[in-house]
Amino acid sequence: MIRYLEDFEPGQVFKHWPGRTITEFDNTWFTLMTMNTNPLHFDRAYAGKTQHGQCLVNGLLVLATVVGMSVKDVSEVCIANLEYESVRHAAPTFAGDTLYAETTVLEVTPSKSKPDRGVVYIETRGLNQREEQVMILRRRILHARRSAISTGG
Repeated sequence: MIRYLEDFEPGQVFKHWPGRTITEFDNTWFTLMTMNTNPLHFDRAYAGKTQHGQCLVNGLLVLATVVGMSVKDVSEVCIANLEYESVRHAAPTFAGDTLYAETTVLEVTPSKSKPDRGVVYIETRGLNQREEQVMILRRRILHARRSAISTGG
C-alpha cells in the first residue's frame, strides 16, 4: 500500500515482513566493501578472543537492513529522508541471526510553509529471531499529501 502523509497517525505500528537472515558472507562483503578494517567483523581468530567469542555483524549492515525492511510500509514514495535522529545498538547481531523490524509513528506534522507535504517522525526497532531488540532508531521522513499527487501539484 502506498502511504501519503494523511495515512499516518501517532501510535500506529507497522510490523515489517519478511525478516532477513544475515549470513557470514553478507557481513564480510559489506564490511570490506565499506572499507571497515575492524577485524571484529571479519577475522574469526581475532573475534574469538573478544568478549563475544565470534565475529559481530557490522552495525551499519544491521542499520541498512532494518531501515530497508521499513521502506515498503513507511517511506516507499516519500519525498526525502530528512534526518536520522538517533541510532542505538541495543545488542549484538551475529551471522545466522534473522532480523525483523517494526515501526511506531511518533508524530505527524503538516508543513506550515508548503501545504502539499509534511513530516512523519518514526521509531523503528530491529529484533532478532528471539525477539530481542538489537537496534532502535528514530528518523524523520518528508511525505507528500495524497492531494498533491492526485492534482499534480
